[in-house]
Amino acid sequence: MTTTAHAFAAPSADAPFAPFSFERRDLLADDVAIDILFCGVCHSDLHTARGEWGSVNYPCVPGHEIVGRVSAVGSDVTKFAVGDLAGVGCMVDSCGHCPSCTDGEEQYCETTGFVGTYDAPDTRSGGGYTKGGYSDHIVVKQDFVLKVGHDEADLAAVAPLLCAGITTYSPLHHWKVGPGQKVGVVGLGGLGHMGVKIAKAMGADVYVFSTSPNKREDAKRLGATDLIVSKDEAAMGEHANSFDFILNTVAAAHDLDPFLNLLKRDGTMTLVGVPETPHPSPSVGALVFKRRSIAGSLIGGIQETQEMLDFCVKHGLTADIEMIDIQNIDTAYDRMVKSDVKYRFVIDMESLKAA
Repeated sequence: MTTTAHAFAAPSADAPFAPFSFERRDLLADDVAIDILFCGVCHSDLHTARGEWGSVNYPCVPGHEIVGRVSAVGSDVTKFAVGDLAGVGCMVDSCGHCPSCTDGEEQYCETTGFVGTYDAPDTRSGGGYTKGGYSDHIVVKQDFVLKVGHDEADLAAVAPLLCAGITTYSPLHHWKVGPGQKVGVVGLGGLGHMGVKIAKAMGADVYVFSTSPNKREDAKRLGATDLIVSKDEAAMGEHANSFDFILNTVAAAHDLDPFLNLLKRDGTMTLVGVPETPHPSPSVGALVFKRRSIAGSLIGGIQETQEMLDFCVKHGLTADIEMIDIQNIDTAYDRMVKSDVKYRFVIDMESLKAA
């Protein structure tokens, strides 16, 4: 039999969030049920709930930075037991047999595309659309559930690792960032602050690029050597041709050329932020004459996400968060638009009981 989930949902693009109940599927043989303790608030949640990325299936229950405790397991589950701490990130299924899936890169599933944790066609429940972590529990195929090894006291700050953590870890890992390298992180927000922490833990010499000089001390606190004001041409010029790798987390259209000119020969700038309108076309000369590359990266596969969580346990890394009650989600969204959060909102799902 199904179970009733209690949640907060966006009824439409311009309506405030409101309490909402719906049915989660009964456990399939390879399913894991998780009582959600904390759920991070990603900018993707806002874009989706407010209809900024195209059509949305309302009522929409966002949330893909989920941590909680296993409450039940299906008969074929071998990886989890009741009572385990577990996490769920941005996807809950994929085709499982295309080249990307068999390579452990489910986020690039070539057959159906990965199944998002919310507002995606629900491939395992006989129809409807997936509903995410702004709810009291979730049922997920065991192959898309992560083991959480952090102390229970850190769980709230672990939640954003399931999106912000893997989104930054994956490109840093793929492009083999490590000791002796000079690495730049463009933007110091939910993604950028994790990029700084992870790149530093990998052994790199990290610099933050920001339009806000008042973020310098925070950048250093997070592990950066310094902050470079990206509008300051002289400051940027001092670092020309010196970076091995740049992680660009900014999700607004901007000129990429000033950052390309900072890369060494064979350097790469990887984009993880997706702007609403295209970036201005970069200078081909800046690429050709130094054999530089512009690349992109999308979250990470399940195996790599587990590696990221284990890496963060080893190095004592969590996100910098501000805890909120679910009743304040609309206010949190308004503050996110203004970049008024350091650096990730996390919902204490205990607050859902009061709603």
